[in-house]
Amino acid sequence: MITPVLDTVRWPLGTPPADYVLGHVRAVLPDRVLDDARVVVRGGRIAEVGPHPAAAASDVDGSGLLCLPGLVDVHSDGLERERLPRPGAELPWEFALVSFEGKLRAAGVTTVFHGASFEQNASPATARSVDAALRLCRVVADRGPGPVDHRILHRLDVRCPHGLAALRTRLAELDEVAVVSHEDHTPGQGQYADRGYYERFVMGTQGLSAEQARRHVDDLVARRDDRLGVREDTLHWLGERARAGAVRLFGHDPASAADVEALARRGGAVAEFPTTVEAATAAREHGMPAVGGAPNVLRGGSHAGNVAVRELVARGLLTALASDYLPSGLLAAAFLLAAQGVTTLPAAVQLVTAGAAEAVGLADRGRLVPGCRADLVLVQTTGEWPVVRTVLRAELS
Repeated sequence: MITPVLDTVRWPLGTPPADYVLGHVRAVLPDRVLDDARVVVRGGRIAEVGPHPAAAASDVDGSGLLCLPGLVDVHSDGLERERLPRPGAELPWEFALVSFEGKLRAAGVTTVFHGASFEQNASPATARSVDAALRLCRVVADRGPGPVDHRILHRLDVRCPHGLAALRTRLAELDEVAVVSHEDHTPGQGQYADRGYYERFVMGTQGLSAEQARRHVDDLVARRDDRLGVREDTLHWLGERARAGAVRLFGHDPASAADVEALARRGGAVAEFPTTVEAATAAREHGMPAVGGAPNVLRGGSHAGNVAVRELVARGLLTALASDYLPSGLLAAAFLLAAQGVTTLPAAVQLVTAGAAEAVGLADRGRLVPGCRADLVLVQTTGEWPVVRTVLRAELS
């Protein structure tokens, strides 16, 4: 007897047994979509993907739904937003993680890198602090195995001495390669090359007038210019750790070929959110994965006046998409790129699966090929936007 695809009684919470057969799906392979496909899983890993043999039985009938690898989100700030849904309304970290996990599963995300911001930020909109980053790391570590593989993207403000000290201690305690993204959000360069966008941002988030916002940014730039020495020390230390293989280093918001060249010299592995075609092209020339934001695709452009991710994909310069702050945006952005003819559906899906896994150095997931984890997502595509119907995350034996 074939089990209906949405049977959550036999397989609670979408957790399948180690061995099963998923039949009659449209499998999105790296180079094509295979209609009426069968996926055989053994020991929690994909053993076979091919045409469904006539009259062959299966444990689960996919009913013609698209079957994708589980999505990999390499940069998510959604957990801190779940914990602080509005300024001053802080929720328990443990509850926020459980609540946010539901949104990840609904978005088809089976592996997520939560952004832990090692910085001091007085903005009431985020309440970022080093203490909050360390608490986030502890809560994620305590969550243990479950329906989502929770990991950490260590975001380091290169001009924050307190953040640098805390991250040094944190990494010394880890027995694995850490993923670290170094960033500098000083207006006038990087993400906010045009400081006017940052001024409008603080006007909206902090209720400042235009004049107050201008003075606020002037003060911010002056204070951060006093920390250029901290920036140099931070980049030097990160370079040592990256070249030693202790961290996988992301460079946040590179704006030029020179930025990417400097990142490559210090052992950087990934160009995260390049703000120009020049920077993304340089990353490609260095053989460096480049990550773009999915919300940028959905909006049709950057909220800060930078390059449109759609253009980077059209030029073949992007390796992966990240949700940034909107988990549901990953799948929607991939399908929108395919619908608009910017790229093919298999290539678009790779931006949120295999390409994303490559960016964070995970070779065991993101593709429907033998040997990979059987993290599977079944998607309905009859409406304007894709809808995740079932998520099956592997139980490895």
